[in-house]
Amino acid sequence: MEESKTTPIQSMIYEIRGHKVMLDRDLAQLYGVKVKRLNESIKRNIDRFPSDFMFQLTQDEWIVLRSQIATSNEYLSKVRFNPYAFTEL
Repeated sequence: MEESKTTPIQSMIYEIRGHKVMLDRDLAQLYGVKVKRLNESIKRNIDRFPSDFMFQLTQDEWIVLRSQIATSNEYLSKVRFNPYAFTEL
């Protein structure tokens, strides 16, 4: 039986609110920018991000997702705001 393998991008996709999404931190990594800079750009251009394309996780959603993410505690301890999630729109 062949073992299922995921690509690096597939490992960055989560299901939240019934949508497959990528978090701001993962998009920033893909684009080679800091999360802070990505989020600044989002805030400056908020009209370009409709609610069915991007939303901010609630505290409860972030707590549940954080428990599922297999990353270092160093990253998780630095998150000051709930992450943004981007859908497949």
